[in-house]
Amino acid sequence: MKLADVDLYNLDGWAERVLHDELALLRREQPVFHHEMPNGRPFWAITKADHIAEISKNPKDFSSWRGGSTLDDYGDEDLFPIRQLMLNMDPPQHSKFRKLVSRGFTPRMVRLMETRIRDDIDEIMDRILPLGEIDFVRTVAAELPLRVICRLVGIPESDFQLIFDWSNRLIGFDDPEFQTSVEDSRIAAMELWQYAQELVEGRGGRRADDLIHVLLNAEVDGEAITEAEFNAFFLLLSVAGNETTRNSISSGLLAMLEHPDQWQRLADDPTLSHSATEEILRWSTPVIYMRRTCTRDLNFHGIDMKEDDKLALFYMSANRDEERFEDPFRFDITRSPNEHVAFGVGEHFCLGSSLARLEIRLLFEAMAERMTDIECTGEVRRLRSNFIAGIKTLPIRFKAR
Repeated sequence: MKLADVDLYNLDGWAERVLHDELALLRREQPVFHHEMPNGRPFWAITKADHIAEISKNPKDFSSWRGGSTLDDYGDEDLFPIRQLMLNMDPPQHSKFRKLVSRGFTPRMVRLMETRIRDDIDEIMDRILPLGEIDFVRTVAAELPLRVICRLVGIPESDFQLIFDWSNRLIGFDDPEFQTSVEDSRIAAMELWQYAQELVEGRGGRRADDLIHVLLNAEVDGEAITEAEFNAFFLLLSVAGNETTRNSISSGLLAMLEHPDQWQRLADDPTLSHSATEEILRWSTPVIYMRRTCTRDLNFHGIDMKEDDKLALFYMSANRDEERFEDPFRFDITRSPNEHVAFGVGEHFCLGSSLARLEIRLLFEAMAERMTDIECTGEVRRLRSNFIAGIKTLPIRFKAR
């Protein structure tokens, strides 16, 4: 393969496989790579872990707000709602909003959820074990994060499926299985926004540990979160907290099936679940890249960049960086240290990382304890997306241990 053959934007390419060969080539030969786009402005593909960390920690020169998080360029009308998401804020707005939202993700809040998450996992296991054969994505990997996020926010169980469908339509905007047009994605966002507004309006009498109650009653420097800001956060949480954990779980099991010796090690020694969780996160890297936009003309390690140039920070590449990880293409659940960037790096480090880690760890502990002879029985289908590393189907057969 040559540099001229690299196409990281190609949606069909990502649907077929993870483009590790292309990313490895860029790390070796051109870690800051000028990448053409088929119908838009080119972008800089950033593939080294140290470069990604440097850019992520410099929002003054590399903005999240200016162009949003994906490589496509939007007009002002479409950019306005995108900029309301915490994911796309710069300081000082991001700093204030993050302090407010972090009140809902304290270690105490996460600990309080552990018992309920264990109960959810037991219920899921009790339901699937007699079946012996399932689509793991739909039945397990999607089910657990959906329950956790919905319960965290205070969504009634009767509405869980609504959130699931909306998040699929929002994150799967390039996959025809989930939607038929970009307009459908906008409609899903509006419907989810309206649903959040209804939750806010009906917040009277909610529990003190309910995320809506916590966020709407929190203040930082005398400022509280507005209803519109909560609605935007709810949209982000419903998608990011649901989809990313789902795909880490799915990719984690696929990695275990492809490396049965590692699955056996976990089954033999459940105390490895903590390090196994970190390796699953490194290996899966559910967010392939995140965009930044130059705020001025600058020189980055000898490369001249112009104001409004787009950069794609390829976390998927950073987590296989040979300078960061020893033998990075080996799946090793005992890997230590494991300084992956699956949750991002810098000020936008994922607020829900502790919760995601807890879900993954408890689920794989339960699976190793209660399931055996797991095997893939059909086609593993990937999401058609260059932004989210998703698995749509993972059919498996198994026995109860």
